[in-house]
Amino acid sequence: MNFSAAIPTFVITLREGVEAALVVGIVLACLKKAGQKGLNSWVYAGVGVGIIVSAIVGILFSLAIPIISAANPKYTTVVEPLLEGGFSVIAIAMLSWMLVWMTRQARFMKAQVEGTISAALQDKNAGWGVFTLILIAVVREGFETVLFIAANFQQGLFPAFGAIAGVITAAAIGVMLFQWGVKINIRLFFKTMGVLLLLIVAGLVVAALGHFDVAFATLSQMDRSSQGLCFYYERFTKNPSCILGARVWNTSKILPDDQFPGIVFNALFGYTENLFIVQAIAYVVFLLTIGGIYFQSLGGKVSKKIENSPQLPLKTRPD
Repeated sequence: MNFSAAIPTFVITLREGVEAALVVGIVLACLKKAGQKGLNSWVYAGVGVGIIVSAIVGILFSLAIPIISAANPKYTTVVEPLLEGGFSVIAIAMLSWMLVWMTRQARFMKAQVEGTISAALQDKNAGWGVFTLILIAVVREGFETVLFIAANFQQGLFPAFGAIAGVITAAAIGVMLFQWGVKINIRLFFKTMGVLLLLIVAGLVVAALGHFDVAFATLSQMDRSSQGLCFYYERFTKNPSCILGARVWNTSKILPDDQFPGIVFNALFGYTENLFIVQAIAYVVFLLTIGGIYFQSLGGKVSKKIENSPQLPLKTRPD
């Protein structure tokens, strides 16, 4: 049983869930300060509906993949890895964007949420404004996890279990921060989770290329007219890569990726016992580009402003 498949979704959902929990906590604090605690039910409704909508989207994705594959049974073995690779690319783009964007916008989160709530309270339909804000925050975070699970749908229900555990843990952290007044270094938390997320997404880059390689290799073997798709078709038996070039390493006898601890490294860091040159280059390029942007957003003036500011939980938890 591959429980390690739950680790990446747990990390992603935990990080995104804590972001949503911070928004919820700030909104509840703002409503209490404004004497509008009667609108708290709209906040909880937004959380509940957001989780339901995310779950429905996840179910639709999980149903769509087999349906699309079954539309042409002959090419099922080609369509499935293509869909996995496609979902992986979308998940990589969204998770990378959110990682960098949220890091840059974190210092403005409290002010932005408070401004939105203040504007909503001026409207006669304030409840719907609060509900919409929370709904968007929850669905935005949930959608990223859904895409990640869809990109790894062959791993069964374990990624979903990781997502559920992440949501529960994020909710617990939110309660500790805003209800119990527990002091947590939220900046250190996001930095640590950000590094883990960066490595997970880098691993997804390797996996996505692997999915496309399987799809093209299968198609070339099924249809001889498609043999030209494989750069290494003539040497396929010796070098099992269609579009990924030469093999960098084969560590199947030393550290197999389907046994502990290789299976954990695979889940967290994208380790694979068979790594090819295109995957290795893409992995390094991703870490240098997205990783460089991410760490740059943590340093310099932005970092100093954050470090010199009061801790977010102390500013936002109810009195």
